[in-house]
Amino acid sequence: MSRRHASGAYSLAALVLTVAPLANAASLQPVSNWSVSGLPADVTMYAYVPDKVAQTPPILTLIHYCGGTASSVFGQAQGGGLVKAADQYGFIIVVPSSGRCWDIVSDKTRKRDGGGDSQAIRQMVKYAVEKYKANPDRVYATGDSSGGMMTELLLAVYPDVFKAGSAFAGMPAGCRGSNETGSGGGYSNACAGGSVSHTPQEWGDLARSLDPGFSGRRPRVQLFHGDADSTIKYPNFTEAIKEWTNVLSLGTSPTSTDSSLTLGMHQGKRQTWQGSCGFAELDAFTSIGGDHGPSDTLFVAQYVIPFLGLDKTGMVDPAQCNSGGAGGAGSGGASGNGGAANSGGTANASAGATSVAGSGGFMTSSGGNSVGGSAPVASGGAGNVTSGANTNGGARNAAGAQGLAGSSVATAGGAQVPPPNSDGSDSSGCSCNLASAHAASAGRGMFAILAAALALCLRRRRSNAA
Repeated sequence: MSRRHASGAYSLAALVLTVAPLANAASLQPVSNWSVSGLPADVTMYAYVPDKVAQTPPILTLIHYCGGTASSVFGQAQGGGLVKAADQYGFIIVVPSSGRCWDIVSDKTRKRDGGGDSQAIRQMVKYAVEKYKANPDRVYATGDSSGGMMTELLLAVYPDVFKAGSAFAGMPAGCRGSNETGSGGGYSNACAGGSVSHTPQEWGDLARSLDPGFSGRRPRVQLFHGDADSTIKYPNFTEAIKEWTNVLSLGTSPTSTDSSLTLGMHQGKRQTWQGSCGFAELDAFTSIGGDHGPSDTLFVAQYVIPFLGLDKTGMVDPAQCNSGGAGGAGSGGASGNGGAANSGGTANASAGATSVAGSGGFMTSSGGNSVGGSAPVASGGAGNVTSGANTNGGARNAAGAQGLAGSSVATAGGAQVPPPNSDGSDSSGCSCNLASAHAASAGRGMFAILAAALALCLRRRRSNAA
């Protein structure tokens, strides 16, 4: 081989070695040795640990739908932008997997450390805190359908563990029909059908009875539901609002209402209840005409990430009085002074990003940076942050834009609908195979990089030959 040809080959090899680590990027991985005796044997643990983990990282527990698995719900989370947010802000995602409906009905799952599915998920969090040196004071949950039901249950059974949760198409914690006993499993058919109703006080007493010894600060709650959901009927949403307003000592009327939203392909309405410190304690979204899931608004990072506070760093949950958390890393440009009342920080946003804070407003950013932002969503005007601009708003920034959300596998009348077909579609024909699409996209990106590297080396060879 000539010296010129050897030089070109070495250059190509160097470039390949430079991009090769992309092929070994973070991925969803099974976790062993997490369990303890007495837990359901068919429940397994998976985790997504981003390549760049935040110092003492928060944990987001991601819980699948009825008949789902860790990989299927992870694909949905990729579509909604949660995985991209984990890469940006460095939090760890813990993903339980059972391949069936989660048990939210039995007495053992509704009891702290009772040996049911709820304890299995709590044990995964405990193990993850130790294994990854994560922050036990920054643990959150989200899930859809059966996973949404489990999310609300976890907030009531383990209010000391989970600081907040975001439930998609769930039902109130502890919901069970009068003719249903605690010896069964799965979810309540009576509740799914929308026939169970209680007063706010009755719901609140039921939720508090699931951990009667707890007297601390209750977790914040975010709810999403389609009002045309034929699987988990919409009354579950309105009953959940009654439950959580009582548990969180909030008024019956929201602090703010925004009916100008677009959620996926549907018009949306957002109702927000602020607590005494000005933070959103209850955040409720209705997809008008939306189906089960809603399937076009699953795990949308635009709303989930800032509500849970996963775009913030700090050792305590940022949506607390006198919390003073700081924001995650990102490419910066513009900056804003101030931050939240009682937080004592500053807020930064990336160049060209937009931060919106207002009555019922939402917060978005692309690679943004929010430092000191435990900013409440305050009633008032919106503020845009652009390159070179300054603002005193201190508005929060979310991770990434909303992507296409996958469809959840539905359940009807207590019967479990089979998992997605081999072509990635579920029984309704909706494709849920977002993880495969993501992998294919990554492969095309790697091919393009290698092709560019080869072209560069060939140009150098021709230049040297001349």
